[in-house]
Amino acid sequence: MSMFIHVEKLKKYYPVLGGVFKRKVAEVKAVDNVTLSIRKGECFGLVGESGCGKTTLGKTILRILEANAGHIYLDAPENVIKEINALEMQLDEAKKKKAPRKELSQLSRKLKNLRGEYDLVAFKGHKLKNLRRRMQIVYQDPTTSLDPRMLVKDIVAEPLIVQGIAKGAEARERVIKTLESVGLSGNQLFRYPHEFSGGQRQRIAVARAIVTHPEFVVLDEPTSSVDVSVRAQLLNLFKDLQKDLNLTYLFVSHDLSIVEVISDRMAVMYLGKIVEYASTEEVFKNTLHPYSQALIGSVPIPDPSRRKERAPLRGEVPSPINPPSGCRFHPRCPLAMDVCRKEEPTLVDVGRSHYVACYAVTS
Repeated sequence: MSMFIHVEKLKKYYPVLGGVFKRKVAEVKAVDNVTLSIRKGECFGLVGESGCGKTTLGKTILRILEANAGHIYLDAPENVIKEINALEMQLDEAKKKKAPRKELSQLSRKLKNLRGEYDLVAFKGHKLKNLRRRMQIVYQDPTTSLDPRMLVKDIVAEPLIVQGIAKGAEARERVIKTLESVGLSGNQLFRYPHEFSGGQRQRIAVARAIVTHPEFVVLDEPTSSVDVSVRAQLLNLFKDLQKDLNLTYLFVSHDLSIVEVISDRMAVMYLGKIVEYASTEEVFKNTLHPYSQALIGSVPIPDPSRRKERAPLRGEVPSPINPPSGCRFHPRCPLAMDVCRKEEPTLVDVGRSHYVACYAVTS
């Protein structure tokens, strides 16, 4: 499978305002220098504790939130990505050497044109609007994501009308077909969201997301608001839709058992950073980062005779406004060394496409 979504050095900071004049006094580093790739047609799981930046990363990739820095590529050629990186390095070197203004202008213009063509962070206007057809999201709670004053036919048809894809009878026919693909029927077009169960409401949200025939869908904890039986039905639905429509998923969740079932590869996120990612099987069988080990060790075992092999994670997540120096996990890490407190580790390939950011593991 080829690389489909590529995120490089992505940052999303929220300003913290203070004082009489409400000036920026600090920043919440929700997503901090994240780099990862999602392959075409796969389900990529993203796990971590609440508040670690999972949802923010998903929304930033979709351009629902504006990135502060970094790049987001959708099905971009690898040689173009390398060329953009090379141009950025050349421009930085030229600025340091105080190169002539003409040279700086040429490099800047070439970089801007390439980014405007391939980098989602630089998309604006109609180009950004057209991007919505290819990238969609299913939110965690359909009770709040669906307008209670709109009929189902209007909720699902809205993306078609806004994008200028279809209207009238054509839109209605497409809505019925999409509803049937998620397990609902055309007889439910003239109902409001409150007339459905929680699982049915989530199916409506899924129908709204796939009605434009997108290629990439962010699933933001889509099963957390329903009971266990409905959760299994939704997971089967996601798998069927992925196969039938050739969808690529980013599956955001704090439930490791669900991610283990549905995802092909997965990443573990802590305090705005990716600390480990590999194939799902590899992460669960050969967990390397102490934080990942703690998360997996915290999953309840439905057998009272079996004892936990690892102690549960202790302490609270530090504030993203003032994260610890060096490795952000070191205040809670049982393997922390002096270097962990001083230097920030980077993701290192330890074999079998298994990446981990931890001095205790890679040294």
